[in-house]
Amino acid sequence: RQITFLSCVCVCVIVLWLPLMMMMPTMMNMKPSSASVSKGALRRTGSPSSRVAVRTRAAPPPTQGTWDEDSLSSETEINMLQAMLAKAVQRKELELNAPADADANGANGSNGYSGPSFTVKTFNAISPVGLDRFPKGKYSVAGNDDALPDSPMAIMLRSHKLQNDEVASTVRCIVRCGAGTNNIPVSEMTERGIPVFNTPGANANAVKELVLCALFLAARGIVEGIAHTKDVINVEEKGDYTAISKRIEADKKMFVGSELTGKTLGIIGLGHIGGKVVEAALALGMKVVGYDPVLNVESALRLPGDRMQRVNTLDEVWAQCDYVSLHVPYIPDITHHLINADTLAKSKRNLCILNFARGEIVDGAALKSAWDSGAITGKYMSDFADPYLLGQDKHIVMPHLGASTAEAEDNSAAMAADTVMNYLETGSIVNSVNFPHCELPVAENGYRISIAHKNSTGVLGEITTYLGGKSFNITQQLNVSRGDIAYTVLDLDSDPKDPEDIQSGLFDACDAILSMRFLGHPFDNKFGAPGTFFYTRN
Repeated sequence: RQITFLSCVCVCVIVLWLPLMMMMPTMMNMKPSSASVSKGALRRTGSPSSRVAVRTRAAPPPTQGTWDEDSLSSETEINMLQAMLAKAVQRKELELNAPADADANGANGSNGYSGPSFTVKTFNAISPVGLDRFPKGKYSVAGNDDALPDSPMAIMLRSHKLQNDEVASTVRCIVRCGAGTNNIPVSEMTERGIPVFNTPGANANAVKELVLCALFLAARGIVEGIAHTKDVINVEEKGDYTAISKRIEADKKMFVGSELTGKTLGIIGLGHIGGKVVEAALALGMKVVGYDPVLNVESALRLPGDRMQRVNTLDEVWAQCDYVSLHVPYIPDITHHLINADTLAKSKRNLCILNFARGEIVDGAALKSAWDSGAITGKYMSDFADPYLLGQDKHIVMPHLGASTAEAEDNSAAMAADTVMNYLETGSIVNSVNFPHCELPVAENGYRISIAHKNSTGVLGEITTYLGGKSFNITQQLNVSRGDIAYTVLDLDSDPKDPEDIQSGLFDACDAILSMRFLGHPFDNKFGAPGTFFYTRN
């Protein structure tokens, strides 16, 4: 940085020096300035810890009459240029000495905050793009409890198989950097009043591209042709280039495929990934049939309307599709073995299945039976092994590569970090797999209590009755539910002088409460600072 900067200074000096030379004839009779630096003097710039000494040369002493032109064009110019250089170096040193992590949030990236930090424990290697979103000073992030200043308040992970006993009693939330949460004990976390988040859509483009790759591999004998060239032709022809070239040309008839244009692709699940696959398939000239019984408004608006066909039953998918791509979560008793003997019997004989969702969605035993009988001749493309399909040529299985791109990992980690901060600081619940959706602004007066409780009759009344008995006025109230879990957020008009006593009293007054915490303005060094006023029953 210094070298680049000094180079720029030299260019500026040359630009300034040329007009000075043109003005020299008018300066011949001028008297010298007495403002010179004594010979050998040192001018110190910058802070004491990083000063730069700039040595200057002395100007010539005054003489009778006019100055000598050569003296003026050398000594005086050097003094002027060195003075300019010293000032420039001084400005640069002041910039370099500014705090390295200062940013738009203020000094040290924390707006001057010096209190306790929210603590986040990570499992797996989380992308730095996500970890860097946590403001230094306000958040402490580490993969080891000993490296955190306090017990973890949030957990970030990717593929780690999280155990219940790995979740400390201080944990407020868990976020998965990815879509699937089958590596997290979600039901146990729900019972403890802990929301579990994921990052839907962050890896959608990466998975879509892998699905496209699988489409091409299913349509053409690419995988088979590569294996034949490597394991058969090269071996049999013993490295003979001429013979190998002839065999590569001659054996192409063994791997005749079909084109995708005009074929019909069924897409089961039209969320973030499924929606992107729809657009890509249409761009390839395919016909698209979509099925999603729980499609939300946001996802529906992203679909291309009348350019695709949406159906209301799965039977309509099996009957007309050459390819079926699965984009649904694994839910026992709902999507378990969604493709089974009955559905295969209703399918076209050449059906190819693309499964980059979850392995349990396809009944491997039923598929093998259909292959053996000749009822189904198409391939099964997936990144999941199946105990019934081991060694089957038609099962083209690959590592679990769906989200394995640098971009997807960056996007997932960034989205996960934002989700954690939003929940810890405001109580908002977005993209949770077990809690109801709830978006909240920061509490205006700073006295907010959020409560996770069972979705039972009379619970809200018990909570508000207790707070009313403590002379609290509720200025804003929100109550949302999802299945057996409910989430209540109350903004109070006055400072709870003893928050711990209030929380303890609420637990005693209402058995349905699972967890609760007071939120305020956590980084104002006052009520609701990170780590304070959190209760959990389990």
